[in-house]
Parts: sequence; structure tokens; C-alpha cells
Amino acid sequence: MARYIGKEMSRVDGVAKVTGKAKYAAEFQVPGIAYGFIVQSTIGKGTIKSIDTAEASRAPGVIRIYTHENAPKPAPPKSAELKPQTNSQERDKSFRALQTNRIFFNMQPIALVLAETFEQARYAARLVKASYAEEKPMTDMEAELKSAFMPNPQRAPKPRGNPSEAFQTAAVKIEAEYTIPVEHHNPMEPHGAIAFWENEKLTIFDKTQGVYTVRTHLATSFGIPEENVSVVSPFVGGAFGSSLRPNYYPWLASMAAREIKRPVKLVYTRQQMYTGHGYRPQTWQKVALGADKNGKLTSIIHEAANNSSTFEDYSDNTTNFPRSIYACPNVDSPQKIVKTDMSTPCAMRAPGAVSGMFALECAMDELAYSLKIDPLELRLINYADVHPDSGKAFSSKALRECYHLAAEKFGWKNRKLEPRSMRDGRMLVGWGMATGVWGAFQQPASVKITLRADGTAYVASGTSDIGPGTYTVITLIAAEYLGLPAEKVKFELGDTKFPRAPVQGGSFTTASVGTAVYESAQNIRQKLLDLAGKEANSPLKAAKIDEVEFADGKLQIKNEPARSISVSEIMRRNNLTELTDIHEAKPSPERNKYATGAHGAQFVEVKVDPDLGIVRVTRVVEATACGRIMNPKTSHSQEIGGIVWGIGMALTEATEIDHRYGRIMNPNLQHYHVPVNADVLEVETMFVEEDDKIVNPLGIKGMGELGMVGIPAAIANAVFHATGKRVRDLPITPEKLL
Repeated sequence: MARYIGKEMSRVDGVAKVTGKAKYAAEFQVPGIAYGFIVQSTIGKGTIKSIDTAEASRAPGVIRIYTHENAPKPAPPKSAELKPQTNSQERDKSFRALQTNRIFFNMQPIALVLAETFEQARYAARLVKASYAEEKPMTDMEAELKSAFMPNPQRAPKPRGNPSEAFQTAAVKIEAEYTIPVEHHNPMEPHGAIAFWENEKLTIFDKTQGVYTVRTHLATSFGIPEENVSVVSPFVGGAFGSSLRPNYYPWLASMAAREIKRPVKLVYTRQQMYTGHGYRPQTWQKVALGADKNGKLTSIIHEAANNSSTFEDYSDNTTNFPRSIYACPNVDSPQKIVKTDMSTPCAMRAPGAVSGMFALECAMDELAYSLKIDPLELRLINYADVHPDSGKAFSSKALRECYHLAAEKFGWKNRKLEPRSMRDGRMLVGWGMATGVWGAFQQPASVKITLRADGTAYVASGTSDIGPGTYTVITLIAAEYLGLPAEKVKFELGDTKFPRAPVQGGSFTTASVGTAVYESAQNIRQKLLDLAGKEANSPLKAAKIDEVEFADGKLQIKNEPARSISVSEIMRRNNLTELTDIHEAKPSPERNKYATGAHGAQFVEVKVDPDLGIVRVTRVVEATACGRIMNPKTSHSQEIGGIVWGIGMALTEATEIDHRYGRIMNPNLQHYHVPVNADVLEVETMFVEEDDKIVNPLGIKGMGELGMVGIPAAIANAVFHATGKRVRDLPITPEKLL
């Protein structure tokens, strides 16, 4: 009987967050701190001819100014760090500031001003003058689609069957192009770090999704052993992928701190975040669907291209998830990139999947109308019972149940097929639906558990909590399997002094770290059982590990509480004050025999003002199948967050670029529009739980990204149903409907 798993639990870090006790990267108090401020380029491409820091250097409080002319260079990579595929002399191609006079993108850092106060650094930054040899930047991806190429053709999935021939001979076919603009993460906490050195040892407080990736990045940058770098990141005010890989500022802050022999704090302004950490790339897609008269798909050709930078090949894998959704014998899904004079994109919540499913699920809606088949019915006709590429059975897949449950709850059966056929007064009403998909990933992860004789436990792992509730869910899993009250368990994370864990991304944290906690608790149970079994009259003599459990501070035979010994008693008799276990959990080889994934169904109602073209999402019902739910309270919160973001992607979000200068025109929250409370009306999220011991012992699948995946498509489909206008270019703004 679960004591904690599956029951609602409030966030263990909630009070710390709302009272300001929780310390974020830039809030640590370090004596003698100097403040950095970044100066950015005003051109989008070219070279710096000269940079004049004389006036800025004389400004009050200025300590030093670094430019490409005087900034130290990172250590050359050791041969062991060379990329094996290329054997090239580079550690990684990620952007490094102040290394060259080349300008690769507008708002690129060209100087770092250090001063006694933030205001002094900011003031002096405005006095730095640069002259450029300007070149014409290319930031309009769609204008350069002819230059699109496959970055890794050998790794691309091969076509299934003969898609082009099947498309030519299909009884019913549709073909359409879909575009998604650049979008930015905009977490509440701006990116920032505080770095200081003690002899050859570096400590950095950084906003990151992976303390270990930052440690490796800085250790190799300075050519020092990894154990000489300590990265601390206990709280992160949102990241959504923008801190998955090290950004350019941790190196800048650490380099400056080493040079001036003082701690340095460096924090982005809101505007600097628009070129400081990547973004969801601009995406162009073309979907061609062929089907027979009964709606059975015979061909899917899904082409995609996204923009990247000139110095890195970033692919968003837009077509990867969509090709696994429907049973279709002939599929091709080429994924290309276009080089642009912008900073490199990065993963952003549900990377690739939400963009790819927007195009495929809108195309499925268009096909449903061509066939005059209900859109839900069309999806059930083409339901994939096994993985269409590998032919492997799914470890679990309750997508069909999600469709039925959400459709029933939403009242889908009352939908009229014809566009513009439903009204509420003068408002046009539209109902749309779509499918969500994400992986059920697990990565190797380590944890340290110390069980104490006083009935408390300490758990630590170098994972992150960027907001989904990792502190809470790991506390809950530890309490469950150590048989302790949750308030007796203390969990710490976000520090390289703790055992290694993967970055918080891909929705795999709970599956990875949670499995490590579960297995480590078993190890501790085994150690205690061995100690208890040594005694001649022990009630647990000859008991096996799977016959015993922790409960209320006791080790007992399952369902026989009378046969038990208190944990503190076992420890006392063996002169132990505590028992510690450090354990790494890895995905089981059993997983490879199956296809794994998490799925969901989204049903959306919109109301559209026919005179003004304003769209409101009035009702959303989402049913999600992502294994076993650990904490319904934070899980529903994750799903609601995904829906809200989906509303933003569908209706408001776009990073506007002036292609004449390659400059972002709306790098702020005044002009980059995210949904607010008034945009979010009735939202209902439900879970269809799956019992899946193959994905991992706890049966956990990722949900953080999944909740967003089908939403933009469902909204676009609802808008078509309401208005009869098919908008294939996000966001769906009023002028596109007028």
C-alpha cells in the first residue's frame, strides 16, 4: 500500500521559494564582489575594425574592460577531448565570447566591463565604442531554403517502403506547408553566475540544468582537473532548455574572476537573454499525406528544415517523433538545416516534437476534412499498435484510452463536422483535437542515501530542479521506500559535490534519479536485513529481500507487521549511527526489446470574434498516459503549464527579426507576448495510468514536455473548425483571420 506515491504532496521547497529563502545563482553573498556588464554588437555580420575603451576605462568605479584584443583564450583541447568523428582541433563549437573580431550575429558580446557596482559597469558599458567592417547578414531562413542540407545523413532514419510512389497513386491526398517562427524561453530568472577562485580552485554559482556539464566545460576551458571546479545551483527560476548546455557567461565570469583576483558576478539583462542562450529555431515543414477512401494512410512525406548558426549545425529533430505515431507502410521524414547569421538555437520545451506534431496533426485534420471523416476517427483508423519503424511491441501504450476518456469528457460526440457550424451568440465556436507524444527516457544517475539511527534520512544527487518539483518527488520516493515520514527525509541537489546525475532535460529526471533512489533504498534494506538476520532469534531470519519492507521505522515482513525489528534497534545492536549507500542506476537492457514512449490526447474549444479575428481558448481537456504518477499535485501542474505554453505558441509567441540588420526587434517581455492569466480559461488535465515495469522499476515516463506537444495543433484545428480558415503559419494572430 503506497504511503506517498500517487498521493498529493505540496512542494517541500514551496515555503523557501515564496519567502525568498531559496537562493538563486546571482543571490549568493560573496565578499569583495565585482560586477560585470556585457557590451553587445550593433551589427549582424562583419568584423570589428577598432574598439575604443579609453573613455569607459576612466568612468567611475571601472576595474577592467575585456575585449577580443586582451581577453585570455581557453586552454587548447587535449587530444583525448578531440571529437572522435572529426579528429578536429576543437573541444566544441559552442559560441565563446571575446575570442575573435568576427561578428557572427547581432547583439553578440564584444566587451565585458568590470566595475565596483552594477550601475557603474552598466554606465561604462555605454561608453565603449566600436567601428565595424559591416557585411550583409542572412537571417531569413525561408528565403534560403534552397541551401538546406542534412547535417548527419548517415544518422537520419531511412524511408519506410516507397513513399513517393505511394503518394502518387493514393486515392485521397493533401499537401501543405507549415511555418513556426523563432521563439524564446523567457524564464523568470535571468541567466547569471558568480565565480571566484581560491588558489587553483574555482567555485561558480550558476543558473544551470546540469552542474556536471558546466564543470566539464570550465575544467577543459582552463585546462584544470574537474575536481578543481565546484558548480553550485540549488534553485533555478525556470530554464525550459535554455540552460541545458553551458552558455557563454560562466566562462566570462570565471575568466574575469581569475584575472582580477576577485569574485565576479555577471547577469544577463532581459534583452541579452535573446542572444545569450539559444531559442526554438524557425521551422519550415511540408507534409504530404496519401490515404485510401476509408482513411487508411498509404503515404506520409514529412519534410522539415530549421535554422542554425554559421558556426554550429543544430538540428531540432522535427520529424523524429511524428514518424512513430501512425501505422503507415510508406514514410519519409527528411530533416535539414539552413545556416543563418544568428546565434545557435537550442532545445526548448518539447524540442522537435511540438513543432513536428503541429504540422503532422494539422495535416491529419486537413485529410479528415478531405475524407469527410471525424478527425478522432481518422486517428483511430491509423492507430499504431506496434512501433511502425522497428515493429517492436510497446512496453505500454494507453493512447487509445486517452482519446476515449478526453473525447467523452469534452463532449466531442456533439461536434458538427462543418466549419462555422457552431456558435455562441455572435462568437464562432471551434472544436479541435490532436495527439501528443514524447519519449520514456532514462539516463544513468547516481544518488547517495544516508539512513540514520534517529529515524531520519539524507539523500543527495547532483541533479537539478528547474521548477517541475524534483525536490518534492525525490523526497516522496525516498520516504516511500525507506518507510519514513516525508518530513524526516532531507534531499539536496544542484551541486558537483553530490553524486553525478544527468542534466534536467528530456523529461527523464524523475525516471533516472527516482530509480537510483529506489534501488539505493533496496541496498540499504539488504544491508539491514543481513545485520538483522545474524541474530539467532531474529524474526527476520532467512527472510529474502523481496519479502521485507520498511514501514514506520521498522524492517518487517510484508503484510506481517508482527514479524518486525525497529531500524534503530538493528543499528544500535551493531554500533551504527548511520548507514550510507552510494548507487548508480542504469536503464535495464530489457528496455531494448520494446518500443517505449509517452502519449496523450488534447481536445480544445476556441471562440473567435468574427469581426476582430481575436481567438480565445475557452476550454482544454487533456488526457495523458505517462506511466505511473508519483505526485498528482505537481503532475497536473506540469500538464497545465504545458497547455499554457501551447496557447502561447499557437496564438502569441514570435521573435520578430528585422532581416535588413539581422536584429531581433522584440527582445523584451513588453513586445514578446506570452499568455497571461486572462488568456487561460478552463483547463482540465487527466492521467491514464500505465503499469509499466519495463521502462524502469517505478514505471515512470516523462511528462514535462509531453503536456505541450499536441496543443498548438489542436488550437489551429479548432480555429479552422470555427472560421473555415486554415492558418498554417504560427502564431495565429487576428490579421491572419480577417
